[in-house]
Amino acid sequence: MTVTSHVLDASTGRPAAGVPVRLDRRDGDGGWTTLADGATGADGRLHGWVPDGAVRPGVHRLAFGTGPWFAARDQPTFYPEVVVVFEVADAAEHHHVPLLLSPFAYSTYRGS
Repeated sequence: MTVTSHVLDASTGRPAAGVPVRLDRRDGDGGWTTLADGATGADGRLHGWVPDGAVRPGVHRLAFGTGPWFAARDQPTFYPEVVVVFEVADAAEHHHVPLLLSPFAYSTYRGS
C-alpha cells in the first residue's frame, strides 16, 4: 500500500518543488500520528517517502506547507497550509493525492 502526491503551481503551470508535506494517520482516540515527512522534488512529486507498512486502512491526512513555500517566493497566499483528509479502505490499493495550488485557490482529487 502506498501513498504518493505531487503539487502543481497552477499559477505558473510548473511543478512546485520544495513544498513540505506530512502524512498523518488518525488514532483511535481522535489524535494523529505522523507517518512520514518530506518535501516535493524538482518534479513536484513525492514518492518512496512513506515507510513500508506505515499506511493501513483508516483515516489519513496530508498537510502541505504552502505558506512557507509561497513566502520563499515573496508571494502572499490566503492558504498558509492545505490539509487533505482521506480514507484508506483497501490496503492493497495505491493512493495518489495531487494538489493543484495557486496563491488564492487549491484543488485536489484522487489520482491514479
